[in-house]
Amino acid sequence: MSLIVFPAIDLKAGQVVRLAEGDMDRATVYGDDPAAQALLFAEAGAQHLHVVDLDGSFAGRAVNADAVERIVAAFPGHVQLGGGIRNREAVERWFDLGVSRIVIGTAALKDPEFVKAAARDFPGGIVVAVDARDGFVATDGWAEKSDMPVADLARRFEDAGVASLLFTDVGRDGLLKGCNIDATLDLARATNIPVIASGGVAGIADIRVLSLHTEEGIEGVITGRALYDGRLDLKAALAIARAAA
Repeated sequence: MSLIVFPAIDLKAGQVVRLAEGDMDRATVYGDDPAAQALLFAEAGAQHLHVVDLDGSFAGRAVNADAVERIVAAFPGHVQLGGGIRNREAVERWFDLGVSRIVIGTAALKDPEFVKAAARDFPGGIVVAVDARDGFVATDGWAEKSDMPVADLARRFEDAGVASLLFTDVGRDGLLKGCNIDATLDLARATNIPVIASGGVAGIADIRVLSLHTEEGIEGVITGRALYDGRLDLKAALAIARAAA
């Protein structure tokens, strides 16, 4: 199986942005037309897209719904959506609107039964976000750090039918320091759920290394700032992922 490369579109006030370490006050704006950005990624060959409603992550509800709907309508592939999705009504609404997978973070820690029920009722559709700060789970838009170790949260969902775990090293996100490959592999080896790597992807070297570990449970990688800053060519990343399969 080849590594899935997810270009990322993070939304703040309807704009395409990237944050540094999840800090809303350290946002760089990359565009004001999210749907057009989604089409650019599709034209480069992307079949999967990762979208985050950043405002929603803090509000606990959809804030950039209009922008997300335009992205889903424009992008011909699979859209994975996260940010403030914390109840069943929101999950059902986004699946009805054409989202392929829903990423649930804060609710995975605070309301695990909701996540398990969603995974059961929407097979293959639920991704649990495992956001790590110093090895512990971060919640509420990464603003809070819990006392739960990352692997413990992952194991909680092993038999629940969760499609994937989305692992982000918050301390690296948006800083182009390189993906925390060791921590990502540790999580993949600690659980039987496929893991998507995120946070700090700096260039093609991260894609190359991750693509060598799909047999160990690495399903995909999310990249944002490296693409927007021109440090990573999406076509090249997709080609490397395919070649390693």
